[in-house]
Amino acid sequence: TLAGLINSAETHQEVLGFPAVRDAGLKADICNFARKGNWRLVWDYHFGGYAKVTPALITFINQFKQDTGISLDPIYTGKLLFGLLEMAKRGEFKPNTRILAIHSGGLQGIAGMNQVLKDKNLPLIEI
Repeated sequence: TLAGLINSAETHQEVLGFPAVRDAGLKADICNFARKGNWRLVWDYHFGGYAKVTPALITFINQFKQDTGISLDPIYTGKLLFGLLEMAKRGEFKPNTRILAIHSGGLQGIAGMNQVLKDKNLPLIEI
């Protein structure tokens, strides 16, 4: 998916990928398919890896839903939006930068994740 976005982006556009896993081979895999160099991976928001969450991420997902009416999944889009907004708060984007974030779905996994969270006595993701 990321390589397709990279290949479709204009040369003045930068594509950011927010991996949900800690996989050192991911960059090489993307390089095998991406024909442009206008991209980078942002590794700081995987929250421990695939299907791993923290109370901070759950709080963010629930607050985002309350503020926007948009549900986020805890595997991909929650981590993506958490990262993008943190980067924006830190001033990592030039003023007037236009950002497109692609919500890739994943909402069907919330019920299962909530069962895991309930078993661990952690806050649940609001649906």
